[in-house]
Amino acid sequence: MALTRLWVRNYRSLLDVGMEPGQLTVIIGENGSGKTNLYRALRLVSRGAEGRLATALLEEGGMPSILFAGGRPGRRNQPVRTVIGVDLGDISYEISLGLPATSDPTDPFVLDPEIKAEAIWIGGKRSRGSTIADRAGTSVILHDAEGVPVMYPTTLDPAEPLLSQIGDPGRFPEVFALRGQFGRWRFYHDFPTDQGAPARSPQVGVRTPVLANDGHDLAAAITTIFRIGDGHALRSAVDQAFPGTRIDTEVTSGVHTLLLHQPGLLRPTNALELSDGTLRFLYLAAALLTPRPPGLLVLNEPETGLNPAVTGSLCELITMAAERSQVILTTHSDLLADKLEGGGATSVRLRRSGDGTTVVDECHSGGGLHPGAGIGSDEG
Repeated sequence: MALTRLWVRNYRSLLDVGMEPGQLTVIIGENGSGKTNLYRALRLVSRGAEGRLATALLEEGGMPSILFAGGRPGRRNQPVRTVIGVDLGDISYEISLGLPATSDPTDPFVLDPEIKAEAIWIGGKRSRGSTIADRAGTSVILHDAEGVPVMYPTTLDPAEPLLSQIGDPGRFPEVFALRGQFGRWRFYHDFPTDQGAPARSPQVGVRTPVLANDGHDLAAAITTIFRIGDGHALRSAVDQAFPGTRIDTEVTSGVHTLLLHQPGLLRPTNALELSDGTLRFLYLAAALLTPRPPGLLVLNEPETGLNPAVTGSLCELITMAAERSQVILTTHSDLLADKLEGGGATSVRLRRSGDGTTVVDECHSGGGLHPGAGIGSDEG
């Protein structure tokens, strides 16, 4: 199931923004324009399906930090709710988050979110007949496999989505399937390139078809691509980015060492010797050439730290990945965006208005961003 719509309200700079992504979507904007907020909003949906919503929000400063703080025309007297919704074509999902109804300054978990509402419905438009899960606070009414509405007998954790708390695939198959769908989405943003980065040292490894978010298992992931993936595409990408360079791994007793054979050098260089930009390119190549492609792959500013000369090779890798997965990426590089748009990608340009709200300047190709798109239900 492909992501056909995303809508976000009252999340950081996103007052009311919707997204209709294509198979490959590029979100362009200067630093501070709000593009990373879209990345984070999608990641919250995935982390919530794994039961890690509160932890994910804590990494952003907690629930009070993510609420939209600007003016809200026509809603001044209503409580602020962060709403994130997605439409996968056959099924849609929306979650509404806010602060606790009663604030206790002595509460040791004051940064936790409180889920005000959560819903799942069949198709793109929500109605009473299409709704199969309707949560209010800590209680939820679900439609089982026979279509019979039932009140779930257990009180839900107020800080975590129902997706992570209801695990009966036989009775509630749609809920279980949606959780699996979100949990398989992949997100890559900040790869460590300092001298202490785990990927710079030989690592004990196992078969690794999916590169970890922090890339610590890079050498094993590259070995796996050579064994069961497209090793030819990997070698070609490295040679295009760094002419004359050949990538390889050496495995001794289960310990994987990353090696680059570079022109003019009498011995291969290992990961400890690589430049930050070279190492970052190898991270991205391993993520994009995964032998186990996800339904959705999201990259946040993949060009950061790279020499513009490797942009062509990176674009080819992204385009190849979009043939197997839906890909969304954010960037502030016009060069990267123009190359991908020239290849048929949906592209969107964001900017920050004078009041701090993210607005859309342009959108091209099959989809894009626009204010108020895809509203699934009224804000609670």
